[in-house]
Amino acid sequence: MPLKLCSGQEAVKKLQKAGWTVSRQKGSHVMMTKPNYEYTLSIPQHRELGPGLLRKLVRQAGLTVEEFNAL
Repeated sequence: MPLKLCSGQEAVKKLQKAGWTVSRQKGSHVMMTKPNYEYTLSIPQHRELGPGLLRKLVRQAGLTVEEFNAL
C-alpha cells in the first residue's frame, strides 16, 4: 500500500491520534514525544512532506504505512 502524502500539520494530527504529544515548536518544526520512546519526532510544517521524510517519520513512530494512512 502506498504512503499517502500529507502536510506537516496533517502529520501532527495523525501522530497525536497515535499517542504522540507536541512537546515544543522551534521555528517551522514541531517536536513530538511519546513516553518510554527513544525518538523525538521533528515534523517540518510544510505544505506537503516528501515521501522519504514521511516514511522515516512513520517508521520512527513505530507505525506501519497502513496504520498511518488509516489515522
